Amino acid sequence: MNIKINAVKFKADQKLEQFVNDKVGKLEKHFDGITSCEVILKVDKPESDGNKIAELQLVLPKQTLFNSKQADTFEEAVLQAVDAMKVQLAKYKEKL
Repeated sequence: MNIKINAVKFKADQKLEQFVNDKVGKLEKHFDGITSCEVILKVDKPESDGNKIAELQLVLPKQTLFNSKQADTFEEAVLQAVDAMKVQLAKYKEKL
């Protein structure tokens, strides 16, 4: 699976990129046919709490899955988005 990380209006450090690659890479255990994944990290209103947003877009055969989660840190948002994506993948596999 090809994982592309896109940080909007900031530079993601190596530690954050490695964390995202590790967590998103584990989605392959749930479904083998994942072609690629785009992770978009952005900050919504820097002065507020819970302003870190992680969006995941998985490209599968015949379909694209998407979800977005917001939390206090990028790590929390990525974990929540990956968990939500696991549920979507399970539903997708049931339809096959």
